[in-house]
Amino acid sequence: MTTVLVLNGPNLRRLGTREPEIYGADTFDDLVDLCRRTGAELGLKVEVRQTDDEAEMIGWVHAAADARTPIILNPAAFTHYSYALHDALAQRTAPLIEVHISNPHTREEYRHTSVVSSVASGVIAGFGLNSYVLALHALKNLL
Repeated sequence: MTTVLVLNGPNLRRLGTREPEIYGADTFDDLVDLCRRTGAELGLKVEVRQTDDEAEMIGWVHAAADARTPIILNPAAFTHYSYALHDALAQRTAPLIEVHISNPHTREEYRHTSVVSSVASGVIAGFGLNSYVLALHALKNLL
């Protein structure tokens, strides 16, 4: 069974309480459950992680590249400025899907630019937590 990492950046553990008008009322635990259930339906083992630490995220990406592990990534705020994360992701050896719960292009102008998208296999945004479901299906098709 293929293992997939679902990596989440800053503030995503605050789902359910952080700006619910943008990110919805579902919690991070709801996201973990949704990803694991969807993965099981697709024959994928899904490991969901979250960090507010850029160095920890980069370490996870390096380990995934070394192990040829596919990634679904919600880089959160790292999306807009982390060239270090971009450079780590550029070393990927398996598919990478960038996801966002909201649609960054309908929000503040600084959110319109992703430094991650250029190294991703694809981007899914604006469908709430369903963005992760769509990403898991897309990833399965890429494998």
